[in-house]
Amino acid sequence: MRLPADSSPLKAVLWDMDGTIVDTEPYWIAAEHALVEAHGGTWSHEQAMQLVGQSLTFSAGLLKDAGVELEIRDIIDTLTGAVVSSVRRQVPWRPGARELLEELHLAGVRCALVTMSEGPLAREVVASLPRQYFEVLVTGDTVTQGKPHPEAYLTAVEWLQDADPDLGLHHCVALEDSVPGVSAAVASGVATVAIPHIVPLPEDERYTLWDSLAGRTVTDLESLLPGAPVRGSGGPATPLGDGR
Repeated sequence: MRLPADSSPLKAVLWDMDGTIVDTEPYWIAAEHALVEAHGGTWSHEQAMQLVGQSLTFSAGLLKDAGVELEIRDIIDTLTGAVVSSVRRQVPWRPGARELLEELHLAGVRCALVTMSEGPLAREVVASLPRQYFEVLVTGDTVTQGKPHPEAYLTAVEWLQDADPDLGLHHCVALEDSVPGVSAAVASGVATVAIPHIVPLPEDERYTLWDSLAGRTVTDLESLLPGAPVRGSGGPATPLGDGR
């Protein structure tokens, strides 16, 4: 059974997008390969893995180093345009993400999108969902410092507080799939769930490691917050010891 709404410690869930809600990383990697090769360079799998979860400004800098003769802004716009086009053809949803969004909506738990992708791609993905699940969209072009800096997560909580001044970091859970994203969420002070996808993530006592969002519930998220009653395992959550 869920906690009654008025006693639940969970007020908001902060969602990463690429790799967590949608499996767009292959789209990004394909766009990177095409751009580098168009400028006469080569792009390896190892180089592509360095960009997973990073800010687009950081990623564009590495692409320039790989031989792309464009300005940072032009690189970002080219990559984003390619990924938006791919998403318009097919939205590659991650397992369990839409189901958990719907359950959170029905339970009255607020959601924020916290992504390093820029507004055009974030809005494309959000518009593909059956409801307006996200009250707040924090995108890479709305923050000064990208992940792994915690600014994006702190901004999301601040914006959510506009409608609920009593909401605090201890009422929130972040869902992330990458090392920079998990680092940003942990640094912000919110409870963090890591759901690795493209890049493996180590066990670490600072966050909770789940194999997937499939089958996960509001109750699972509530149990991660301070003050939540002790429950059974409720699924395949991995107990964490010492990490990095």
